This record gives sequence, C-alpha cells and structure tokens, in this order.
Amino acid sequence: MITEQTSKYLSNNVQAIQPSGIRRFFDLASSMENVISLGVGEPDFVTPWNVIEASYHSLEQGYTAYTANAGLLELRKEISRYMRRRFGVTYSAEDEMVVTVGASQAIDIALRAVVNPGEEVIVVEPSFVSYAPTVTLAGGVPVPVHTYSKDEFKLQPEQIEAAVTERTKAILLCSPNNPTGTVLSISDLVKIAEVVERHDLLVISDEIYAELTYDEPYTSFPAVRNMRERTILISGFSKAFAMTGWRLGFACGPKDILQAMLKIHQYTMMCAPTMAQHAALEALVNGQKDVVRMKESYRQRRSLVTHALEELGLSCHIPGGAFYVFPSIEKTGLSSEEFAEQLLMKEQVAVVPGSVFGVSGEGHVRCSYATSIQKLEEAMRRIDRFVKTL
Repeated sequence: MITEQTSKYLSNNVQAIQPSGIRRFFDLASSMENVISLGVGEPDFVTPWNVIEASYHSLEQGYTAYTANAGLLELRKEISRYMRRRFGVTYSAEDEMVVTVGASQAIDIALRAVVNPGEEVIVVEPSFVSYAPTVTLAGGVPVPVHTYSKDEFKLQPEQIEAAVTERTKAILLCSPNNPTGTVLSISDLVKIAEVVERHDLLVISDEIYAELTYDEPYTSFPAVRNMRERTILISGFSKAFAMTGWRLGFACGPKDILQAMLKIHQYTMMCAPTMAQHAALEALVNGQKDVVRMKESYRQRRSLVTHALEELGLSCHIPGGAFYVFPSIEKTGLSSEEFAEQLLMKEQVAVVPGSVFGVSGEGHVRCSYATSIQKLEEAMRRIDRFVKTL
C-alpha cells in the first residue's frame, strides 16, 4: 500500500502509469468457477515435446551457466537464417541481434536505447497495453494515434503526418496487431515508409505474431525499401511456437542501435535463460511443422468465432492475423468495461474491454480464440444469451 510517507520515494515516471487493465479482469476471472476465458493472449497449445526435450538435454549436458550477453551464438545464427528464409530480411548474428527475455524486454531496451527525455514516440492505438507505459518509463512521451473500425483499424499515413512534431523520434507499430488482429499489407507499409523517411523517423516494429497470418503472405517492415536501417525489429518465440512461459524474444536492427541495446541488456539482465535458448534453437530447426499445425487450428477457430459474432449482431472485421477478434459492442449501449464485467458476472465468460488498449478501443472487446473449439462454441452460446438480456 502506497502512503504519502512512502510515495515520495517513487519516480515520477512510475507514478504516471497505471496498472495493466487486462490483469484486473484476469484476477477477477481466476477467483470464479466455470469461467471460459477469451482474455488470455497466449496459445492454448503446450510447447511441442521436442522443444521441451531439447531444454532437458541442455540441462543434462551441464549447460547451466550464463551465455554470451547477446545470446548463444548458435541460436543467433539460426535466428539469422530463419529471418532470411521466412521474411526476406538479413541480419548479422554477431552484432545486429540480441536475444532477450521475451519480446517485451526487447521493446523496453529498444526504447531506452533511442529515446531521450521528452522525445515523442507515436503509439498506434488500439495497442498492446505495455507500449505507452514503456515509452513513459524510458523518459519519452507516448503520442497516441487512433485507428478505427471503418478502416479495419489500419493506420493511415496522413494520421502519422498529423501527429509528427519536431520532438517525434519514433513510431511503434504492431502487425499483426494486438488487440485487433489487423495485418498491414505491403501497400500499407510502403505508404507508411514514405512518411517515416520524409520525417526521418525510427520504427520499432513488433512482429511477434508474424507467423500467424491467414490471408496473405506477411511482409516484415524492414523488408520495405530503405526501411532496414530505420527499423528495430522485435520478435520472439511466445506466440507462434507456443512458448510464452519460456520468456524468450529477440531484437534485430542496425549495428549501432543493437549494440546500444546490448549495453542496457548487459547491465540489467545479463542474458536470457540458457535452457530456454537451447529450446528455442530446437524450435527454429525442427519446429516449423508445429507452427503450421497450430496456425491451421487458429484459422478454423477464427472462422467459427467471427461467424458466430456476426450472427449475434456484434460486427467485427475478419482479423488477418494473431488470434484475436475485436467485435463492436456499441449496439448494447454498454461501455466496453461494463460489457466485460457484466458478461463475466452473469455468464462466466472473460473478455477484455477495448478501452484498456486506448481510446479508440472503446466500444469493442478483445476475444482470444486461442482456446478449444468446444469452449469457443460454449462461450458464443453464453454471449448470445447475455446479449439477448440487454
């Protein structure tokens, strides 16, 4: 409990941010029985056995010490091959890459490496809940740019133009997007790149869901002309490889920026967990078939959920990636928080209110379809029953 006596010791940046709005609903749902959670942003699959076994073997072989600060060189070389093979972007394993404790840590050290006090970072909303607070903790000023359902929550280049000031340093993008599932096409990215180049901006591109796209090939932002040297690419193993609890991510980018990030990583984290790095190596070498299998399952669930929500009159665009839908609940007359709380209390279905993802998320809720078909079908029945009572 923070008191007036102890609050004087807290930093202004920490006091300026709020606790995660997602966690409040998770905590509430965990205290109840018979809850179907559509709120958790992680795969319902267990990490493939060969990946788990690789971690066991590393321990048996005595690999329990620190690795190099940037991560196992063998893993970095495999990441380099993977990024070139899957997404057409090339990075040196020696000095253009850092293995991190999840993608979240990669975003954190990226912002701390490039943002000076008072500089602005454009955050495209609706956005993952940690983006704006992480900018604030780095000493920067988050500048929200709102996207809307009429545009399928796609960022428009003129919106960036309107938000840029002389203090703007970077833009934080996420495609496929959490919470909307929106994927930016190559034509979308080219238009954004033109504005980025015109205003000499840096892009932090969160591509953690890059493997989970369903309707068209994925384009990595640094693959766009002239964007490689302007982009810090963030990715990891949590979503596509079902490794959320392993906490392993990575960042790739220009040498000078990545070496600056490495300095922060050295002093604050030392290195990512050794056994998790060995597991990730196995995932990259032999795990693609599991990625394809899980992705196909998500595709089927996406179809089930979007069709069911439309039949309930809760309109939503077809998400091109990730494992979220972001339906409108405006017809109910409830705020997103009221809708989520009443749905949880009356029908024991947990969703996340769109307002926690920014102002433009209001009027929507985030539903994850990373759960079983049986649970999704039952959740849709419960939501139908709830909506009919309003």
